[in-house]
Amino acid sequence: MTKFASIAVAALGAALLPAAAHAQTAPAPAAAPAPAAAPAAQTAPTTGATVYDGSGVEVGKIEGISGGNAVVFTGTNRATIPLTSFGTSPKGPTLGMTKAELDAAATQAGAAAAQEIRSKIVAGAPVHGTAGAVLATVRQVNGDQVVLATAKGSAVSVPIAGIGSNEQGLFVSMTQAEFDAAVAATAPAKTTKK
Repeated sequence: MTKFASIAVAALGAALLPAAAHAQTAPAPAAAPAPAAAPAAQTAPTTGATVYDGSGVEVGKIEGISGGNAVVFTGTNRATIPLTSFGTSPKGPTLGMTKAELDAAATQAGAAAAQEIRSKIVAGAPVHGTAGAVLATVRQVNGDQVVLATAKGSAVSVPIAGIGSNEQGLFVSMTQAEFDAAVAATAPAKTTKK
């Protein structure tokens, strides 16, 4: 299972958002005034769009949009960024961070998230599956591996990186059937006596 650092960056690009134009009123001139230049079209960020910094240098690409956030992949990290943090430029959507700054923020957020998850992985903690049901409980932590005990008494070792945390607590991105199949695949082969 691939894990990626996910960060929510508030107020990115706020300085890049265009200022509102203020209409001025004056007595009508004798001749009709020339039409004002239309402002650049404001387009919302879209999946697949390239994102640039304020200097026009590429930051990354938008991999997906969901729930008012966009996932930007820099080529190194993935960052979840509120859509309200994007500005626009003639090239496309912009952010108030360079690629290096976004990568640094994503790395820092990923380390903090990993530390937070590690603090929750304690003996007896329930581990939920994608449907929300408890699949197993934490038996012990061995370095970067977590031994999970199933209700049937089986145990399986999984990498800490394969465990996430949400509002329910610890989870793995597996259904009960997928988890049971993974446990069965790691069970030692039974030998028959002749």
